[in-house]
Amino acid sequence: MGSPGSSALATATRVGLSEPISTGGPSESDVSKTRELEKFLVDAGLYESHDEAIKREEVLGRLDQIVKTWVKNVSRVRGYNGSVIQEANAKIFTFGSYRLGVHGPGADIDTLCVGPKYATRNEDFFGELHRMLSDMPEVQELHPVPDAHVPVMRFKFNGVSIDLLYANVSLWIIPEDLDISQESILQNVDDQTVRSLNGCRVTDHILRLVPNIQSFRTTLRCMRLWAKRRGVYSNVTGFLGGINWALLVARICQLYPNALPSMLVSRFFRVYNLWRWPNPVMLCPIQEGSLGLSFWDPRRNYKDRSHLMPIITPAYPCMNSSYNVSTSTLRVMMEEFNRGNEICEDIEANKLRWETLFEPFAFFEAYKNYLQIDIAAETDDDLMSWKGWVESRKRLLTLKIERDTSGVLQCHPHPGEFSDKSKPFHHSYFMGLRRKEGANPQEAQQFDIRMTVEDFKRDVYAYSFWKPAMWIHVCHVKRKDLPIFVFPGGVRPSPPQRNSESRTTLRSLASYPVQSDAVVSRKRKKLDEPNRGTSLTESSSTGACASDATSFDPRILSKQPKPDISAPKSEDGVAENLPIHAQEIPGLDQSELAAEPSASAGAFPVPMATEKHVTEQSSAQIPLTNQASSEVFDGLEGVLKSEAQNNAEAEGVAQPELFPDEQAVELAIAGNGTASIIQPKTDIEELEPLELPVSTAIASASAKVSAQKPLIRFSFTSLPKATGNSA
Repeated sequence: MGSPGSSALATATRVGLSEPISTGGPSESDVSKTRELEKFLVDAGLYESHDEAIKREEVLGRLDQIVKTWVKNVSRVRGYNGSVIQEANAKIFTFGSYRLGVHGPGADIDTLCVGPKYATRNEDFFGELHRMLSDMPEVQELHPVPDAHVPVMRFKFNGVSIDLLYANVSLWIIPEDLDISQESILQNVDDQTVRSLNGCRVTDHILRLVPNIQSFRTTLRCMRLWAKRRGVYSNVTGFLGGINWALLVARICQLYPNALPSMLVSRFFRVYNLWRWPNPVMLCPIQEGSLGLSFWDPRRNYKDRSHLMPIITPAYPCMNSSYNVSTSTLRVMMEEFNRGNEICEDIEANKLRWETLFEPFAFFEAYKNYLQIDIAAETDDDLMSWKGWVESRKRLLTLKIERDTSGVLQCHPHPGEFSDKSKPFHHSYFMGLRRKEGANPQEAQQFDIRMTVEDFKRDVYAYSFWKPAMWIHVCHVKRKDLPIFVFPGGVRPSPPQRNSESRTTLRSLASYPVQSDAVVSRKRKKLDEPNRGTSLTESSSTGACASDATSFDPRILSKQPKPDISAPKSEDGVAENLPIHAQEIPGLDQSELAAEPSASAGAFPVPMATEKHVTEQSSAQIPLTNQASSEVFDGLEGVLKSEAQNNAEAEGVAQPELFPDEQAVELAIAGNGTASIIQPKTDIEELEPLELPVSTAIASASAKVSAQKPLIRFSFTSLPKATGNSA
């Protein structure tokens, strides 16, 4: 790991889109806290042993030999002459956590096989190479996934987990010194090859764009551990995955090039707690490139406008790596950023230790109501395929609930899975439910999401390889009725006590000036009851969740009778004598609901249709740049002002205030003369369009009219409310 402060300070040369926030070196306190942090990481078992590291290198060397033999076999089958067979070659590259140097014991290795143009993906890679691997005794659990967005072959080689991708580039001979970071490697290849190559290309770009690789690695290890323990590490669920966290950490390293890991962790939470999403996080300017490939640009691409938390990859074609994030998952992450920021402030003040930051989030104690999603199949192979498909669709349930309840009912999906050992080939997933803060709790209206769930199940049953024994079941379960297998050791914890941990503390509530004293006072009271979030009617029964359905025909969904709203109702207001599938998700009684505090009230509008409407109109304002731009607004105005004041106080030097006007902040964009007018977080934002000169012609036209552009005014309060049919 290296001793803190032993390396020379980074140079003052700018790395990234903007000048660093601070180039100051570490203090004695930073050195001490970094040593404490590194010791905590070692004690947490994040570093593999020397023997395991050697074993991984041996496995990669053996795998490289296998793919070289495979390509020679393919060229021989193609009937090529001896010289071509002799020169036939393939090469193994690594990416992901292993390439970044932040993998832990037992972690899989993300690998890429680059082969010649004549070695095809479907026939040769998933055909001949798959047969070769299946005949080897060292290979276990071989599972090809050719129809994935990024086709992959997963297996274990001598106990080491491998995810192997394939890219057949437009070369007849693959040289040993092949540089896949060059843009030319993407010429004349299909989309699957581009996506497969980009994993390695993005990883290499990240390592080149951080000022201190060792500090980056230690900080990234911290953030990965923190995200996993706090339940926000899962790209497929709608949170962030490994590459997302790496990009976020890399940006912090650019902004604080000489900081040690302890300070970088603290500044990570400070910066992203103040970040103005959906302004994108970017490590370098977005390049249009010369190959005509589509890249992230919300002005041109309609789908890019709906992204809530853009984290842009640095390699061409630059894409948003976090398109899965939803309103609900963004809310959860913002609350966690706020919690982390407050704890780090206390750690810096020697009031807390690092262990507090990494305390696991008590998911099954945080909410009163949950959705339980049960899946099952007939065999282990079928369950693996069915499980992968359901997990890729699970995010849709969150989006559909947000849509059909106008964002008032919010979901917190648990990124993990659970299994009842008494039921083979079964898995269960859970989502916490709560009402959005600010919604009127006095309305007697109920949320009936039964049709939403049926809609979700229809999407899941559309699986191309569905079999009759594959089924999915969704039901509501209260906290007191959660199945015992979700708790560690099978022991149900005692009911949570008052004044237990809340995602948002009193200090954060008082820090938002847009809230009135009455609002803050009300939230103070709610903090005493952190688990008052969502209350479903008492008719919800775990009996439905425990039903032992062994097979299910999705065709019967369209034949089920609709519930009779005039039917007799039980005392809790839910119709009696309804079909079982209609009682799975009862109405949500708003009169029993109490909103939990939000980490950033007013930071982003919750109704999905409203959010999409605003995002579509304001997407042209997202600050993209080209090589000529030397500055960019990327959501940093709050932390820049804070850091400028802190630095001035620490150094005793009077500095000009970066943002003298609190009502409108103007950041000049060098190179094109345009600017962005940024308003505080209120109900109205005024933004002047920020044009990106993506070509010479556009740049020339923009320069002529930039001075006359009027302000565009968005009023979040005047937009139409989302309906159940909102897109």
